[in-house]
Amino acid sequence: MNSHNHSGARQRPSSPRKKRTSTGRILLITLIVAVIAVIVVMSIIYMSGLRSVRYESMDLGTVKFLGSVDSMGEPTRGTIRFSDGSSAELDMESRTIAYNNGDFYEGEIVKLLRHGKGRMTYESGNVYEGDFENDQINGKGTFSFVNGDVYEGDFVNGVKEGMGTYTWADGSVYVGEFKADKKDGEGTYTWADGSYYTGEYVADYKEGKGVYHYANGDVYEGDFVGDVRTGSGTYTWANGESYTGQFAGNKLHGEGTYTWPNGRVYTGYFESGKIVRADENTVVSEPAETTANASAG
Repeated sequence: MNSHNHSGARQRPSSPRKKRTSTGRILLITLIVAVIAVIVVMSIIYMSGLRSVRYESMDLGTVKFLGSVDSMGEPTRGTIRFSDGSSAELDMESRTIAYNNGDFYEGEIVKLLRHGKGRMTYESGNVYEGDFENDQINGKGTFSFVNGDVYEGDFVNGVKEGMGTYTWADGSVYVGEFKADKKDGEGTYTWADGSYYTGEYVADYKEGKGVYHYANGDVYEGDFVGDVRTGSGTYTWANGESYTGQFAGNKLHGEGTYTWPNGRVYTGYFESGKIVRADENTVVSEPAETTANASAG
């Protein structure tokens, strides 16, 4: 009898394998979600009336705006961001720009920039009112300082340049030419004590030819170097005495002629305001003292 071996164990069916989600599919889903989120955010911004606008400025670089615009796409109200990191709030209805450093502008605005007539109130308390061009103070205007000083005249890129009048809080006044924010060129400076100078300036100093009228009645006409009498000139005292000749460091120094009211005249050499060489047969009086220093200004 043939025997047959039968296996009592049943073969188990294999379990189905779990499918692994590929990395590419995950990235695709993430990208789709991100795009949808951006579209939703942009839609919300668009429906709310907010727009993003940017302008390129030669002096300021890129100027960005986020806020409301009119039917022509021009900004009306929102936030301005400048390339240097500063920002400001724009309101075209009131024609104002409020800067994040406390400065405040009211006036004409073109492409997010101050342009035309306007008034700038600085956080320090200083106030400028006048012309602007491409966000810079350019043209004619008045700058009032918090200490009481006032300048009225020409500006170029925010500095005094051209003709102008500067009035100090103490009442002193300069009327004349400016360059690079300093007195430079022809001008007249009048001090609060009544003395005044008319002549040339270089970089805020009396330099070149000029006439100085002192409060005590003395007058000097001649050369100045670095704000002091140096070179050739004539000094006339209120008592009638006069000197014509060389000066150095505000004093009679070098060859010169001194004249007294009684008609006596001395011509010779002076040093530090004193006669140092005279004919031994000539009797002269010492010169009068000049005003020690020409006032700065």
